[in-house]
Amino acid sequence: MPELPEVETSVRGISSLSGEKIQQIKIHIPKLRWPIKENDFLDLEDRKIVSIYRRAKYIIFNCEEKFLVLHLGMTGTLRIIPTKSNEYKKHDHVELIFKKNKLIFNDPRRFGSIHITNNINEHFLIKNLGVEPLDEVFNEDYLYTKIKKSNASIKSLIMNQKIVVGIGNIYANEVLFLSRINPRKKGKYITRKNASEITKHSKSILRKAIDAGGTTLQDFFSPSGNKGYFKVDLNVYDREGEKCFDCSNLIKRIEQNQRSTFLCRNCQS
Repeated sequence: MPELPEVETSVRGISSLSGEKIQQIKIHIPKLRWPIKENDFLDLEDRKIVSIYRRAKYIIFNCEEKFLVLHLGMTGTLRIIPTKSNEYKKHDHVELIFKKNKLIFNDPRRFGSIHITNNINEHFLIKNLGVEPLDEVFNEDYLYTKIKKSNASIKSLIMNQKIVVGIGNIYANEVLFLSRINPRKKGKYITRKNASEITKHSKSILRKAIDAGGTTLQDFFSPSGNKGYFKVDLNVYDREGEKCFDCSNLIKRIEQNQRSTFLCRNCQS
């Protein structure tokens, strides 16, 4: 599933559409996680895209007092092609057509979503989101205060979108390895120093992944069709049975909340 760096990469890849007017919208397959309501989308035609930005794992199009909220789901991708092109791929759901180009949302597994709203801050997918991990407010004091009484594992806490957004399974594994913290450790046992390490490494690893264009595992490609290249820098994720780069102990895989967790039991005691 695309995480914060992949979504940010997608936003940057389509930023050239800011200022363009939506001339037409074509809906090929309305069935997504929530069925697309075609009448809602018709109201976007002839509106200019004022800005395109990311909030958590959502891509938000500000369309002159209307907002389009897009989530890539597990396998969703965006691509830009010339308007005159007749290219159509299986699983193309929606086209936003502009004067010179069109933006196409493709999603084979249909876990993605697209919504239209008048008030972005009150939309049900947005209003309860936590802080952005790259913002200054995500710091030692904030994280420690949020988790100091929790019996939940630290991994589940930093993946809790009501606490901090955009950190999914891949990057949670990597952050906790760099912070030298066992992912099963309960929040109430996390020290201020631990919290400081987590916030520091969250910021550094997310920025590094964004600069690399995201992580390519199976399905992620940027709107230009390029793969992400951060996978080569992963320390523990998807490396079960391989040697830890720091101590040479073997990387182990466990399950937490029906997700795979990877760790070095020597480094993350």
